[in-house]
Amino acid sequence: MNWLAHLYLSEPNAEFRVGNLLPDLTSRAQLAFLPEPYQKGIRCHRQIDLFTDSHPRVRSCVRRFPPPYRRFGGILTDVYFDHFLARDWSEYSAVSLPDFIGEFYRDIETCSAVIPAAATQRLQRMREEDWLGRYHHTAGVADILGRIGRRFRRPLDLRDSLSIFQKHETAFLEDFLSFFPELITHLQ
Repeated sequence: MNWLAHLYLSEPNAEFRVGNLLPDLTSRAQLAFLPEPYQKGIRCHRQIDLFTDSHPRVRSCVRRFPPPYRRFGGILTDVYFDHFLARDWSEYSAVSLPDFIGEFYRDIETCSAVIPAAATQRLQRMREEDWLGRYHHTAGVADILGRIGRRFRRPLDLRDSLSIFQKHETAFLEDFLSFFPELITHLQ
């Protein structure tokens, strides 16, 4: 799952939530020194990724992407699943999505003195550009995919995968609706 789901699946405290994103932002070596509240979030992140990457519904989604996108199918599926979570947020949380995101953006400030500087910079950029608030709309998803694709050693415009997603949106949604409750149960 991508970042919005990682945060949704976190315990409601700043260190856990920030810790739940850190494995995507910095090296394992830099994470080792962090205090236990962060380590709990880091362990949760790894559990989520392990369960997600091996789940048959996620693998089914990955297979929908033709080359050259299939190689990045896991990343694309994560982003599209976060889109469904954001779009249908009120079905999962009594807290509004803007309030939830705002609380996490405040968490970044709470934790910035403890976490590695490079991670702090990425999280502050996330807040400044409101990355989490962009999942709700297709145009925002396109921005996210463009940003991800530029970070690859060989940049690839992942925005072009939107047409594949839209063509198979019903199937992606069915997979998400089956998978996500299983992930929630697995973490409990």
